[in-house]
Amino acid sequence: MTTRRSFLALSGGVLALAACREGPAAAVTVAAEVPDVVLAGSGNGVIRLSGTQVRSLGAQSVLSRDGDAAFVVDDGGLQRLDATTGAPIHRQDIGGGWVPRVAAESGDLCVLAQTPAADPPLGRKTSPLLVIGPGRTQKFNLPGCVEPDAFTSDGGGLFVLDWLPADKPDHYRVRLLDLNDGKTHPLFTRDKRPVPEGAEEQMRGRGRQAVLSADRQVLYTLYTHQPEHQHTRNLLNGTRNHVHAFVHVLHLTQRWAYCLDLPDPFGHGSAEGHALAVQHKRLAVLDTASGAIAYADTESLKIQRTARISATGGVAGLALGPDGRTFAADGATVQVLEPETDGLIGKWALPSAVRGLGLSKDGARLYAGGDNELSWLNAASGELRGRTRVDGITGLLSVG
Repeated sequence: MTTRRSFLALSGGVLALAACREGPAAAVTVAAEVPDVVLAGSGNGVIRLSGTQVRSLGAQSVLSRDGDAAFVVDDGGLQRLDATTGAPIHRQDIGGGWVPRVAAESGDLCVLAQTPAADPPLGRKTSPLLVIGPGRTQKFNLPGCVEPDAFTSDGGGLFVLDWLPADKPDHYRVRLLDLNDGKTHPLFTRDKRPVPEGAEEQMRGRGRQAVLSADRQVLYTLYTHQPEHQHTRNLLNGTRNHVHAFVHVLHLTQRWAYCLDLPDPFGHGSAEGHALAVQHKRLAVLDTASGAIAYADTESLKIQRTARISATGGVAGLALGPDGRTFAADGATVQVLEPETDGLIGKWALPSAVRGLGLSKDGARLYAGGDNELSWLNAASGELRGRTRVDGITGLLSVG
């Protein structure tokens, strides 16, 4: 999830900068003290920011998607941390050669591999995996090129990406590794029927972004550029699929998967120009190449409406407020849409092109990763309220 580069300390102090809003700039005092707990990906693994403190959790670190737990490999051991406080919880010797890849949302399980994440991965004949938990050490040596993706809610299974062909991977299918018998199996359909042989979806595009539901039961992953991709429902019904982007909905408890198709022109632009956000029962996807925002209901898994913003095809960022507002970033510009009517109620400037958006728990602050920095705005007015340097930041992971 992250690359491995050196990390430089944050700069402190107070800076006098201009508020970043559309129209004349107003002089404000901009702080460098982060008011919330923010977790970001960087060139040195997961970075924790809070107040004036910055901490690299470790060059080989991985964060649970809810932002609560982190796992770090250091000196032949795997350490579990409370990501919100940075406090160590447990350490276990595992030997060398392992890279942490996926943390369970329960916070007590981690799967490690012998190679870092890559898309696509290098071809190989077998894939060693190590699952670590309280009183639990399991080693698997799976045939083919297999990459870990997510744990089931009960910790009894691991969703994996089975890349094909194994010696030169260019597409994959999502399967379930049973941690009890060590075998991989097809997933269920949305109506909880096993996917028949020959009807498993084969993914050829790029997983742009994954977001976990608030109840930790469902993982939503945005995929773009799917040449010749056919959903399970197409394979079962003998129909053809011509979409270029969809949201892969993976139920971590009931173990089924479903693809929510996105309408044209989603998927025609760059992968970086797409972003996904989920808030309560709302799901939204932004495409900055067209300026389209598609909204869907997470229960019916159907597109409800599409809105538009003025866009230039820049890197995308998206956040949904608890009050129903949508914050859509295109490069260094954030546009704010009101609920239901999708009317434009704000257009704000960021210090640099966005690398992830996130709202504080109370919805009062909008955080944005940027070019070697983290900034935050007043979510009501768009005024720049804080800005601090984070060298090598690759994206915003969680705001506590």
